[in-house]
Amino acid sequence: MTSTRSVGPGNSVVLAILSILGLYLLSALAGMPQHATELVAAGHSAVAHAEGTAAEQEHVTHSSPDAAHGSGGEHHAAIVPPPYWTVIPFVLLLGAIAVFPLMNSTSHWWEENVNRFKVSAVLALLTLAYFGFLHHSPIEGHWPAHQVVEPTAGGLQAGLIGTVLGNAILGEFVPFIVLLFSLYVIAGGIRIEGDLQANPLTNASFMAVGGLLASFIGTTGAAMLLIRPLLETNKERRFVSHTVIFFIFIVCNCGGCLLPIGDPPLFLGYLHGVDFTWTLSLWEPWLFVNGLLLLVYCLVDQFLYHPRESVRDIQRDVAQTRRLKISGWAINVPLLLGVVLAVALLDPNKAVPGTDWHAWMFLREIAQLCLVAMSLYFGSRMIREQNNFNYHAIVEVAALFMGIFICMQPALQILGAMGTELVEKFQIGPGGFFWLTGALSAFLDNAPTYLVFFKTAQVPGAVGATGGVPETILVGIALGAVFMGAMTYIGNGPNFMVKAIAETSGVKMPSFFGYMVYSCIILLPILALTHWRYLADTDQSPSAQAAQQAVVSAADHPS
Repeated sequence: MTSTRSVGPGNSVVLAILSILGLYLLSALAGMPQHATELVAAGHSAVAHAEGTAAEQEHVTHSSPDAAHGSGGEHHAAIVPPPYWTVIPFVLLLGAIAVFPLMNSTSHWWEENVNRFKVSAVLALLTLAYFGFLHHSPIEGHWPAHQVVEPTAGGLQAGLIGTVLGNAILGEFVPFIVLLFSLYVIAGGIRIEGDLQANPLTNASFMAVGGLLASFIGTTGAAMLLIRPLLETNKERRFVSHTVIFFIFIVCNCGGCLLPIGDPPLFLGYLHGVDFTWTLSLWEPWLFVNGLLLLVYCLVDQFLYHPRESVRDIQRDVAQTRRLKISGWAINVPLLLGVVLAVALLDPNKAVPGTDWHAWMFLREIAQLCLVAMSLYFGSRMIREQNNFNYHAIVEVAALFMGIFICMQPALQILGAMGTELVEKFQIGPGGFFWLTGALSAFLDNAPTYLVFFKTAQVPGAVGATGGVPETILVGIALGAVFMGAMTYIGNGPNFMVKAIAETSGVKMPSFFGYMVYSCIILLPILALTHWRYLADTDQSPSAQAAQQAVVSAADHPS
């Protein structure tokens, strides 16, 4: 009897994960992850103490322009943000991601992950070179806990480089890529096959299920799980591209805003202090946008495209139906739930619910990798082969985002020092953040765009369920990043992946700008309605909201 257990490359990944697990256990014996978690807890205690003496600290900071406070109350030289030109590598990298796939001279070259990595690494090294040789003021570090790192007297600033790498790689990239890798690999072990009747209601049902799954197994996982059975169901039809476009709208983007694991931007917010369950409060705009998209799809397909199908194609579609069959779910669905629990419960910044124990640093990522190893070892190799599963897409994300997280550090340092001032100067409210975040998310990438605006809106020293960002502002940032990632093929990682799979299956997809015609005509008006319904009444800057709240409080509690 032939074994269906994963072998070959799967075994190599399992061995790599076991090696990582062994190294982690050795580091735990030396007390390293435990010590890092202790620093995190101490940092939270310092923040609490700082909030209790905020007025005194504000007086010290303003009375002495050469002083600033650190996480433990120590005094440092003033933090001077990097100059604006230091964001050039970040802009160049995002520009390369947007433009290189579209140019005939570079599109084939850009398909190789090693070339993506070269561009990413060169621009990242330029950013590190700036901090190593040209930056001579303290910078803020956020891994493992908040700190202010002073430059040394001349020479290579190894401490500043280490701080930047800690922020970018250990604090953000590692948790980010491990989560995406876990969802991608485990979902790749589940196969849905069959051929239903390809009518508007059937296709809309695929999208509705995918839109719900996107929040719980990620937009990438849900898209990879459902795009192939959707294409199989529609193989007898002539007009299919519009169905794939709506699938990108809903499953690859708009469906993923209910949990941090749903879409990469929200996970970055979770890493920066947003509660794991806060995103569930977005259920109304999630239902509103996805419900309207499903309604519009049904109308468009029913009255515009389905009547144009030939009678013979419709008869073939009815005659060749097969029931759906789901394989690999018994092993991989519990493992996906395990990933959700690991992310929710093993955050070193928060005590495990019901206890006062904080998970060791990177225990969350180790748990996710162990679940991946179980999926690869105990799952079926045949299912992955039928899914055409490979690691190309996740390696692409890793190669690019390593550079993105490093290159964006100057922008984050600038916004950390000047963000609040910019928000108040231009009186940017929730609606403004919605459209600014969304516009850049459409043409760049929604994960780093979200983080840039998150840092811009963050109130220094503030904590809480929204990571120190006013809640209405964070709603605008989160919805803009998630929903408007659907505006172009390059707004979110799964968009291009689904396009490529559809074209491989024989579906002629529209060009970059042809896709935008659909998104501008269909998605943009729905997003405008979303702004009007959920953000217009609170479209004030943070200071204006605070002043309004003070008036309400005074009226409710007259002296």
